[in-house]
Amino acid sequence: MSAELRLGLREDGADDERLEGLSLQLRDELLGLDVAAVEPDRSGVAPEGTRGGLAAMAGVLVVSLQPTVQVVAGVVAVVRDWLRRSGGNRSVKIEIGGDVIELTGASDDVQRRLVNDWISRHASG
Repeated sequence: MSAELRLGLREDGADDERLEGLSLQLRDELLGLDVAAVEPDRSGVAPEGTRGGLAAMAGVLVVSLQPTVQVVAGVVAVVRDWLRRSGGNRSVKIEIGGDVIELTGASDDVQRRLVNDWISRHASG
């Protein structure tokens, strides 16, 4: 069984170009994990007057993976580490099967417990 996990990046004051650059940085780190693919979300509609049928949504990545505890936890760990290094004005919403959790650069115990509960709801084995 495979699953798609969506990551939505936000940074205070960032425009689409900045969000695209940030998502590419995070994508590079996620590709080091045991995931099938990490691609920009192309479910958006291309702007009027352009040729493309689907446009990438700025700052949104789709991760195709096997929903095991190790793989889902690995993705979350990479995102948390990336956020910690960012300086605190960024957040990432992680969504799988309609369930969303938002991570920030904070490293408190409450966030860690929320993340662990979220992972256990969406991971097998």
